[in-house]
Amino acid sequence: MGKAIEAIAIQKGIDIVLKSNNHDDLQISSDIKDADVAIEFTQASAAVENILFCFKHGVPVVCGTTGWLNDFNIIEDAVKKYNAGFIYASNFSIGVNIFFELNKRLASLISSQEQYDVNISETHHIHKKDAPSGTAITLAEQIIDSGKKKNWIPGESESNSSLGISSYRMEEVPGSHEIKYFCSDDSITIRHDAYNRNGFATGALEAAIFLKGKKGLYTMKDVLKL
Repeated sequence: MGKAIEAIAIQKGIDIVLKSNNHDDLQISSDIKDADVAIEFTQASAAVENILFCFKHGVPVVCGTTGWLNDFNIIEDAVKKYNAGFIYASNFSIGVNIFFELNKRLASLISSQEQYDVNISETHHIHKKDAPSGTAITLAEQIIDSGKKKNWIPGESESNSSLGISSYRMEEVPGSHEIKYFCSDDSITIRHDAYNRNGFATGALEAAIFLKGKKGLYTMKDVLKL
């Protein structure tokens, strides 16, 4: 993701003042103070520390790292404490964020139709460390909010109240998500397939452009005016 973001940033004429894949390097560098926005795509174990470090240096953050949201309240408090700007998204792809809106609409329409069950499947490259993906969890939470299910579980579900999320890891697949509603008479499927990482990188840069000079918490709905 870092390489994809860098390549598209250069195409767009955006200056990159600092690149780091080591937090110690980040701490000893004064270059971060020259940044308008930081884009954080790392690992769940490092995300909170990286975000707080940027806030302390007055730099707003666009974060696409997943798997750390149990600590989201720490960042919410820090946004207020440091008067910082922050955008988190489980997926920055413009197509996926439109897909989110379709998912919410379909879930709302079908929530009262008891004959339909629903499941989610996601496929990513073998290097992805978290499963289910953050995007799949977002999709699941939207369906749960509609009242169709009470909770989600990894793998297939045998419970009427639980939504199953099946995860697959295959070679270099950038990302695929599918929601399927089904009954004995028919089925309805919506699906998003990423062909490369460019869509994620482009969306992250659009978020960074949006966040420049802003304070507070935002989402991709704000960026895309959805």
